[in-house]
Amino acid sequence: MELQNSTLGSGFILVGILNDSGSPELLCATVTVLYMLALISNGLLLLAITMEAGLHVPMYFLLGQLSLMDLLFTSVVTPKALADFLCRENTISFGGCALQMFLALTMGGAEDLLLAFMAYDRYVAVCHPLKYMNLMSPRVCWLMVATSWILASLSALVYTVYTMHYPFCKAEEIRHLCKFPPLSKLACADTARYELMVYVMGVTFLIPSHAALLASYTQILLTVLHMPSNEGRKKALVTCSSHLTVVGMFYGAATFTYVLPSSFHSPKQDNIISVFYTIVTPALDPLIYSLKNKEVMGALRRVLGKYMLPAHS
Repeated sequence: MELQNSTLGSGFILVGILNDSGSPELLCATVTVLYMLALISNGLLLLAITMEAGLHVPMYFLLGQLSLMDLLFTSVVTPKALADFLCRENTISFGGCALQMFLALTMGGAEDLLLAFMAYDRYVAVCHPLKYMNLMSPRVCWLMVATSWILASLSALVYTVYTMHYPFCKAEEIRHLCKFPPLSKLACADTARYELMVYVMGVTFLIPSHAALLASYTQILLTVLHMPSNEGRKKALVTCSSHLTVVGMFYGAATFTYVLPSSFHSPKQDNIISVFYTIVTPALDPLIYSLKNKEVMGALRRVLGKYMLPAHS
């Protein structure tokens, strides 16, 4: 196959999930609904947390940051996929591909770290309630958020620069999203060493957050089992169950994509998982956190009643 050097003027063919589907129109409608759901639900949750003084506590501050990350994460990929399908345009420039890869990795990495910090927040709330406001002060919360963004950005920058420095062949088709697995298959060079580096970095990035989650929830479980009150036990479990559900969805997809060797999953499976964590998960996260949370639901009703419903009356 003839080689060509990748420059900012060259690009890739972004096949996309919609063009690769048996019922593209139906899938387009489904993706549009999920994207609108993600925008509305995350936007409302952010609005409620910002406007309601009762939600100005560490747990909801971190939840608001998660909603912001979900909004940005799904917006990196979904509008481009929908626009390409509707306009019958399926190309992405070299620079656009690099930017999409960097942003997607940044959002995903930041969310990975933030979920671990949220688990620590739940650990402090359940196991050390009297020290909660000291251990989870505003300064600590902002430090958690800044750490998530900075470490994720640096990691994403290394991944992106190293991936995009390879020369790529002319058959430059990518499914759904610019990321390492499909791009490595287009490289006109031996990427075995880089694939090993990606695997090591992925494991290194995920293991500390996995360990923090496991340690936090082990301590929470032990504390809950020794609670004398059934009501207190139930409240703690309900609060933690929402976070565990979101954690399971996110880390399951991340482990499948970045920890398991590429030989363990096909491009089609990789595509499905990409759709799940870039479109489905951001739409479901705010619903999972809100539906069983009386404080959030009450705040949403008050915000809607105060700022939105009067405009229609």
